[in-house]
Amino acid sequence: MHAASQVRRWPPLWPAASPLGGFSRSIKTLRPPVTPEVHDEDIRAAALQYVRKLSGFCAPAAHNREVFDQAVESIAAATQDLLDGLQVRGSAAGPAAPRQ
Repeated sequence: MHAASQVRRWPPLWPAASPLGGFSRSIKTLRPPVTPEVHDEDIRAAALQYVRKLSGFCAPAAHNREVFDQAVESIAAATQDLLDGLQVRGSAAGPAAPRQ
């Protein structure tokens, strides 16, 4: 075999080829101007999708529910902090608009 045939491509061409099974494409960009209006439900949905992907569970078993829910809340809070702190070039200066 030639060495070139053994070279692994990263990132893989197909998400299923990734060791982690690819990353969910349903997590959307939530910052302006890409998404002009972001609600708490949008942030929580992204956090939930992230935790589901990392844990490998759509819904956790009863004995994992507390840690699963805690992770979703922590990630949602971190996401809110990130969005509140981002400064986007070309946007008006000043504090971010409050989330609904």
